[in-house]
Amino acid sequence: MSTTTIARTTCKYPGCGQPVAPAAGTGRPPEYCAGRGHTRVSAWRERRRLAAGQAGTTISPAEDASPLTTAKMTGVELLRSLRAEADRITALGAGLRDRIDTLTDPTAAEAEVEAVRAAAGQRAATAEARAAAAGQRAATAEQLRAEADAAAAEMSEHLPDTQALAQAAGRRAAAAENQRDEAVRQARAEADQRVAAAGAERDQTRQAAAAAEDTARHAGQETARAQAAARAAQAETERVRADAGTMLDQVRAEATRERAELRADLRARAERAERQADAYRDELDRLRAASHDAPHRKRQQPSRRQDHPARSPHPSCLTPAIVRAERAVRQEPGTCACSYLVPTRRYRSTRRTASHRS
Repeated sequence: MSTTTIARTTCKYPGCGQPVAPAAGTGRPPEYCAGRGHTRVSAWRERRRLAAGQAGTTISPAEDASPLTTAKMTGVELLRSLRAEADRITALGAGLRDRIDTLTDPTAAEAEVEAVRAAAGQRAATAEARAAAAGQRAATAEQLRAEADAAAAEMSEHLPDTQALAQAAGRRAAAAENQRDEAVRQARAEADQRVAAAGAERDQTRQAAAAAEDTARHAGQETARAQAAARAAQAETERVRADAGTMLDQVRAEATRERAELRADLRARAERAERQADAYRDELDRLRAASHDAPHRKRQQPSRRQDHPARSPHPSCLTPAIVRAERAVRQEPGTCACSYLVPTRRYRSTRRTASHRS
């Protein structure tokens, strides 16, 4: 009879120290503990998370959920990047090869040496030109030094005269300083006088300004009073204008009323004159008829006219009055013709008296 010994190990989940689950039968023994969700997949994800944390990266939820798809896409991107990098490296290799060919080409070396020689020759020519210029400047400086020595010798010969001139100039300078001091004192005195005069003038100006302010204040008061008087005058003018307008309206109304009354009176007078003219025309017609009947009555009643010759006017005195009345009526229809009908009235009264007597 043989005895089989089963070695129990711990869970392979990272950081888990629990023992593995007991075997349920034959086959591959379990490698993870039971009851905590530790499986091969969860252990793989935890190892990836820990590795990413150590590398300083993160794993997205999509990459955690679909690692194969994410790995495939990432591999494609990396392959594309590798190809681009290979192309760049190939270009760099081609450029490096060109540079190596240039370095190993003796013609290029000869060209650079020739350029260096030309530059050196140009620099040598420039240095020679600068040396020539320096020599010319040295000759000029020597000539100037000789001239300076000659001038110094000449100045040493004329030094006594120069000292005398300097002493005279010093005396003139002292006199000029004295004159300057005197002029300064005079200028200061004049300035003090001017300052005092300016102060007095300033005081006078201030007094004048104060007087002007008083005058301006009085003028403002007078202006205010004048403005008030002007406003009062304007109000009075407006009141007078209003009264004048009212009186004018009243006068116009009165004139309109009087004009209407005058028109009515004139119209009534005209109507009365028309009626009188009609009456006078009727009277003229009767007088004309009477003048035509007068000769016939004379033949019929001779005795009565002889008995009363003074009371019955002759038709010869009646006809001019009728003519005058007709002329007045034709020329002036609205004129009263009473003055022209006085003989007619007398004749009518005479006829009325004769009729009563008969």
